Amino acid sequence: MKVPKRLQPLVDDGMVDEVLYQLMSGKEAQVYVVRCGDQLRCAKVFKEAQKRSFKQAVEYQEGRKVRNSRRARAMSKKTRYGQKEQEDAWLNAEVDALYRLQSAGVRVPQPLGFVDGVLLMEMIADADGKAAPRLDDVTLTPEVARLYHGRVIAEIVRMLDAGLIHGDLSEFNVLVDADGPVIIDLPQAVNAAGNNSAQRMLERDVDNMRRHFGQYAPDLLATDYGKEIWALYESGDLHPDSTLTGCFEHDTHSADVDDLMAVIDAARLEEMERQERVQMEDDD
Repeated sequence: MKVPKRLQPLVDDGMVDEVLYQLMSGKEAQVYVVRCGDQLRCAKVFKEAQKRSFKQAVEYQEGRKVRNSRRARAMSKKTRYGQKEQEDAWLNAEVDALYRLQSAGVRVPQPLGFVDGVLLMEMIADADGKAAPRLDDVTLTPEVARLYHGRVIAEIVRMLDAGLIHGDLSEFNVLVDADGPVIIDLPQAVNAAGNNSAQRMLERDVDNMRRHFGQYAPDLLATDYGKEIWALYESGDLHPDSTLTGCFEHDTHSADVDDLMAVIDAARLEEMERQERVQMEDDD
């Protein structure tokens, strides 16, 4: 195919030998399958900020550290330079998260380079060597659904033990290769220790997985891994090999009605946004 403009610098520099085809187009990026020597890889081309539907919400960026004090000051202002720095930090977040999570043993694509808003990375392949399907495109038996659910929960635990929460985990950003689930799409990854919304985002990620796998294995719908995982994390007892039960003893004290309504409203808004993203994925 014709080389997209954003990929031309990688071709010119010899990082990419040939652009084969577009694999997908999502809310924040387009992904192409490319040939690098005798290897097939993926090139993720991030869309410009004004063309992305996934907004750089403040809640996702809270707790992220910027090493350069000048950059940090600029990002706190609304100058053109500050906005550019904020955009660069947002794009680099996925690269940083991939390296960090791969070191922690989380199943994510191996990052291979990042040039001008293009992330070159390992292509996750199925048993036939073709690009692996998304979890949403795979039909599961109850037994496999339970197996994959357990593996995804284990990956979430490893991520949290490494200090990160996906923040937007769903059946649309989990691939299924010959060995099972692989987690992708991490520009919004959340700093677990420095973000006030961390617990809610973790529980939302877990609930999304419970809801999806529960379609095939209804017994999973009765589990509550999110609160159990967070309780272990808060107490300092969470480890990659922590034994989980899927049960959690809820507080039976009277709830604050105003706080409860705020949580309900936030959940309703999140669900509306999720449905909009699903619709956009279907349209693409």
